[in-house]
Amino acid sequence: MPELPEVEVVRAGLEPAVSAARVLHVDVVDERALTRHDGPAEDFADRLTGRTIAAAVRRGKFLWMPLEPRSDGDQPEALVAHLGMSGQILLGRGRDAAKHRRILLDVQPAGSDRDGAAEPPVELEFVDQRTFGSMAIDPMVPTIDGAPAGFGGQVDETDPDAVWRRSIPKQVSHIARDPLDPAFDDDRFIAMTRKRSSGIKRVLLDQGVVSGIGNIYADESLWAAKLHHDRPADRLTRADLRGLLHEVRSVLGRALEDGGTSFDAQYVNVNGQSGYFSQRLNVYGQQGKPCPRCGAAIVREAFMNRSSHRCPVCQPAPRPRRR
Repeated sequence: MPELPEVEVVRAGLEPAVSAARVLHVDVVDERALTRHDGPAEDFADRLTGRTIAAAVRRGKFLWMPLEPRSDGDQPEALVAHLGMSGQILLGRGRDAAKHRRILLDVQPAGSDRDGAAEPPVELEFVDQRTFGSMAIDPMVPTIDGAPAGFGGQVDETDPDAVWRRSIPKQVSHIARDPLDPAFDDDRFIAMTRKRSSGIKRVLLDQGVVSGIGNIYADESLWAAKLHHDRPADRLTRADLRGLLHEVRSVLGRALEDGGTSFDAQYVNVNGQSGYFSQRLNVYGQQGKPCPRCGAAIVREAFMNRSSHRCPVCQPAPRPRRR
């Protein structure tokens, strides 16, 4: 499942092509890619064709493209992209159709080239091998705290026309902010976490508490913070949690520098290129290899129908609670 770094790499790749771009044509190749859209393929195409995309925005693992309203008074809407397990968004001009193309958008980028001619249209392909991802046009609602809904690139915060900055798609409104969001509240995260008796990794994976962190980056962050994944969250001090947040941000930042983590062709950026953070993983998928910090063999353990990776020396199991 793509996590924050992978989705941000896709968002950043989309931004220059879709910001202020106009949708010329929509082709729904496979209606299974509209499972989260409230309406048939014809409705999706009709509501999107001719619309102008304001930007590409992300919160945690979730990506959306706000749409300029057709007329004054219309409720704000956004094109929401759920990548699922294998969803990809690819950009190109006249490229061969991807094998698992589900939706194709032809968009006219804003601006012109050096000679003043209009930029040629760009094809935006939604590709999904396993069909767990989807696209949908979704109404937007104001953010609860009045802050920008997510990261939207280089947008002028004072622009009165950028109302969409403080609106979020309904399908994403229940998702908490991510640790790289300027509006993320460290104290709120710490207070919520210390009220939970579950293991700290379960809290990191709870998108209602903090978004953007999946199995890979949870394991890497917990190793960096020297915390066992089953350490009860309510037994962690505020200092422990501030240290963990620091490591989470550090891990996510390094993954962004490397273009995310790719183990196969399931995750690629908008140009079809893989990320390289897999070459810098310390514990995830490294079972049997020596811990980079102490040399002990990394272990892999069952966790919530998936796996957890840790160093048995640096991240010792927590003591059982006393009855």
